[in-house]
Amino acid sequence: MSAEASKTAAAIDAARAQGRAAFVGYLPACYPDQQTSIEAAVALAEHADIIEIGAPYSDPVMDGAVIQQATTEALAGGFRMDQLFEVVREVSSRTQAAVVVMIYYNLIDRMGAEEFARRLAEAGGAGAITPDLIPDEAQPWITAAEKYGLDRIFLAAPTSSAERLAAIASASRGFVYGVSLMGVTGQRAAVSSAAQEVVTAAKAAGAQRVCVGLGVSTRAHVEEIGSYADGVIVGTALVAALREGGPEAVGQLASELSGNS
Repeated sequence: MSAEASKTAAAIDAARAQGRAAFVGYLPACYPDQQTSIEAAVALAEHADIIEIGAPYSDPVMDGAVIQQATTEALAGGFRMDQLFEVVREVSSRTQAAVVVMIYYNLIDRMGAEEFARRLAEAGGAGAITPDLIPDEAQPWITAAEKYGLDRIFLAAPTSSAERLAAIASASRGFVYGVSLMGVTGQRAAVSSAAQEVVTAAKAAGAQRVCVGLGVSTRAHVEEIGSYADGVIVGTALVAALREGGPEAVGQLASELSGNS
């Protein structure tokens, strides 16, 4: 099955063919409940090329306050890993977007990389972003993802060395997730100048596609990052919209941010 084409690469390339960067949107699974999270993702997919579905986790190292609060509520509501696959299955079947999961590796490891990859592929998932996994320790996941034709998305930071970036570019399939600043996710007034440097360095190290996230919350941010990155990732602003106004608000904000309004 490893010969299957990358769904996220295809989505990014299709956006590029239209003369724009891909729009990537993040929402947590089962916030505020399973069905609402599905409807929100479907509304988001009207304007997004790639959907990230976050797996609620008790010890998120990268998520800011808004996302932490949402995933904490999902966990309090009884979130189970089975539901992650159910959300992915429904969103992927109802939209044209490539659907990936954003997941801390402990959750994959506990299930077993092979089992997780099989279930994600069966649900129609395109792959996984693993923010706390480094290529040096990722062989079980890489092997399983390769077997089931899934994308492997690793993170590149402003502090990543050239040697580290080369390893990230080599291990990744689909795209590299460029972190625009050190710290946790959240809306910010300005995009870090380090973002463009991360893209340039990752490309120099062999990455074919780099999408940038952390701190993107306005159309101006999207346009700025889209001028040099292959995709623009928005999370916190969309989760806040879901909290305040439900799936309809998510669709409206995605329309504005993507320039489709």
